[in-house]
Amino acid sequence: MRRLFHCVHVRAVAGYGVLAAAFSWPLPLHLRTHLLGGTGGDTGVYVWNLWVFRHELVENGHLPFFTSTIFSLDSQADLSLHNYTVFADLLAVPLLPLLGAVGTFNLLYLLMVVVNGYAMFLLARELGAGKWEAWLGGVLFAFAPCLVARSTAHFSLVMAAPIVVFVWLLHRADRQPRGTTGIAAGVVIAWATLCDPYYGVYCLMLGAWHLTWRCATVRFARREGDPPRAARLLSAAIGLVLALIAWIAVTGGVSTRVFGRPLDVRTLYTPVLALTVLVLVRLACWLRPRLSLRQFPRARPLVGLAPYALASCAAVLSPLLYVLGTRVASGRYVSPPVLWRTSTPGIDLLALLLPNPNHPLFRAFSEAWLTGQPGGYAGNVASISLVALLLVVVAVRWAGFRPPRYFLALGLVSAALAAGPFFRLAGLFTYVPTPWALLRYAPIIGGARAPARFIVIVMMAVAVLFALALKALGERFPGRRRWALTVISLVLLFELFPAPRTLYSAEVPGLYRQIAADPREVRVLELPFGIRSGLSSVGNFTAATQFYQTFHHKRLVGGYLSRVSPRRVAAVRRRPILNALIELSEGREISDERRQALKSVAASFVHGARLGYVVVDRSRASRPLIEFAVETLGLEKLGTWGERDLYRPVGQR
Repeated sequence: MRRLFHCVHVRAVAGYGVLAAAFSWPLPLHLRTHLLGGTGGDTGVYVWNLWVFRHELVENGHLPFFTSTIFSLDSQADLSLHNYTVFADLLAVPLLPLLGAVGTFNLLYLLMVVVNGYAMFLLARELGAGKWEAWLGGVLFAFAPCLVARSTAHFSLVMAAPIVVFVWLLHRADRQPRGTTGIAAGVVIAWATLCDPYYGVYCLMLGAWHLTWRCATVRFARREGDPPRAARLLSAAIGLVLALIAWIAVTGGVSTRVFGRPLDVRTLYTPVLALTVLVLVRLACWLRPRLSLRQFPRARPLVGLAPYALASCAAVLSPLLYVLGTRVASGRYVSPPVLWRTSTPGIDLLALLLPNPNHPLFRAFSEAWLTGQPGGYAGNVASISLVALLLVVVAVRWAGFRPPRYFLALGLVSAALAAGPFFRLAGLFTYVPTPWALLRYAPIIGGARAPARFIVIVMMAVAVLFALALKALGERFPGRRRWALTVISLVLLFELFPAPRTLYSAEVPGLYRQIAADPREVRVLELPFGIRSGLSSVGNFTAATQFYQTFHHKRLVGGYLSRVSPRRVAAVRRRPILNALIELSEGREISDERRQALKSVAASFVHGARLGYVVVDRSRASRPLIEFAVETLGLEKLGTWGERDLYRPVGQR
């Protein structure tokens, strides 16, 4: 036992466990009753993921990528494009009967935080950092402000360990290019995909980055003396475009016709794009970059591992790939178009340098601004540790630290990608395109639609640089190493500390106990009614409906998934009663003639749907919606619990 305690890995994991509890305080006191996010948001759906996965796998005994628990009046819902968190779902299978859905979810969150820290500890050790330095690098990554903020809404993004483990394997493969390493890399890519599909894409991009870095070299030969004629012409073109941009900014541009065709010169998208291209070409004329692939023989063993990785990844993901393949074959694949000007934005560059907005001292300083950005608070927190940045600068200046260009470049490129298609700075839209402006059109890569999530790679690179800078300082000043590590540890922990965390009640209203006690196979309809996805909303559905389903276990009429096909929406709207409920849930009106027509089919709808209960959320449902449902469906009221009323069709017992 003593030998186990003295094992550096055991102590590292134990340390992360203690910090996970402290940094999520007071959640450990309320593991089974509260959550870090509201049940009406994404957190409610992530809890539902755990329950429905086990429900389909264990209780129904079939592949858990289909379910009839939602959208239950039509064909089974396909979960292959849903952010299903399969890895967490698998871990939850034995825990759910013991801890319940809420307790299991919270325990898995704490476990994922510990795994994140330990993964970074392994990577930093692989790169040469000392034990304490590597452990602090793990602290910086596991409790990075962006990951703490995402715990309030995007549980899947908290499971970032596979990305770090994949980079660890890539560096191990440099030393030991064995088939087993390739197999392990493929398994980790699958692991990342089963945590969050974005992370599977990021692993593929990191693999391409690693291979390119190992086999390609770029050298610069700056031109001295007078610039050539082509360079002078480029400079003149840059000046003309700058003048055009200034003219549009001042006058608002103009709309005219050229050769009979309309020409609008009102926005800065095209002029700034042209300016960016011209500036890049002009820099290339000055720096004269030369690409060399002479290092490719060094990377050849890594290329040889690719078949092993692809085979093992495909094997682990085979159930998901099968379901996804059937979805594509049947034409139900949902792929939103990529729009040049209005696709998903990234983070504001100012957010990178804000003090930790999760910290109780700095929360009021930036919370309102971040909440007002596209994607809300959880999607825009990107603060890089100021302690880490300062430490790297100090190590460079006084310890001769030379940051590894691999991670320095990776961090900078990832930050540019996280900025989205166009740079924004302190709310100012610059129109300057980023690398993501083009990469978002690439197959597979473009599937990672939300570029702000690249910030996790930035944090990984920063954590590595921080750990290695600590090592350099310790080697430069060995007599002060312990003292310096103690001070830096305390300052870093203070900077990252987010407690006390805001907790949200996971209490289930009493009316759902009555629904759960009903032994019949009936359905539940919640008002307002609708269909919600990560891309759109029809009607007004809330994720809390599916969260409460984890308690009462009855099938729902509506539902929420990350991706819902247009066929599914059309199938629901073809039912006259449901289409009317959708319109009323959106605040629209229906005519008296239509109401009378719907009354004539209401009884057959109630009977065919085996509608057992209707739950009305009075805080969200309008009076016309409630009156229509009660009158048309023939409902009788059973009771009231807070803001919710419970009804059932008249005559049902």
